[in-house]
Amino acid sequence: MALGDLWAVICLTTCACQQKNLALLCQIRRISPSFCLKDRKDFGFPQEMVEGSQLQKVQAISVFHEMLQQTFLLFHIERSSAAWDSTLLDKLCSGLHQQLEDLDPCLVQVMGEQASSLGMAVKRYFERIHLFLKEKKYSDCVWEIVRVEIMKPLSSLNSFARKVKNYGCRHGVTLK
Repeated sequence: MALGDLWAVICLTTCACQQKNLALLCQIRRISPSFCLKDRKDFGFPQEMVEGSQLQKVQAISVFHEMLQQTFLLFHIERSSAAWDSTLLDKLCSGLHQQLEDLDPCLVQVMGEQASSLGMAVKRYFERIHLFLKEKKYSDCVWEIVRVEIMKPLSSLNSFARKVKNYGCRHGVTLK
């Protein structure tokens, strides 16, 4: 599969799944984030790197996969089930898992590439979230802070997928 074909896979599968996952993440809310303001924390999401024009195609596929993988792992851990409605949580995890499966063929194509610094930044971001949850003993408020925080990478993925769909898939490759 050529790199251009990989973008077609991303275009076709990511946008619809991302919208569903974002909607589920909104529905899963149990308490108002305003009750949890004292627990807020800046996890240092690498937003500028994801939205910047310097994202290489190969890196983008890797970053897509890494963000989805880390988000799936975060909500799939045993302690998350205590904080959320299990039906919605299962749907969210299933949606994330489906996206990962859809991206697997793309990732196989780019496996020869070195891990990008952006991919490492994404991993460090999620490590900070896991540490925060552990330090705060997985309280409902802390999970709510994390739920709101995770909207950033999922929204960024959605925005990036739309950009690829609108430009990369229709007009030829415009990203590096």
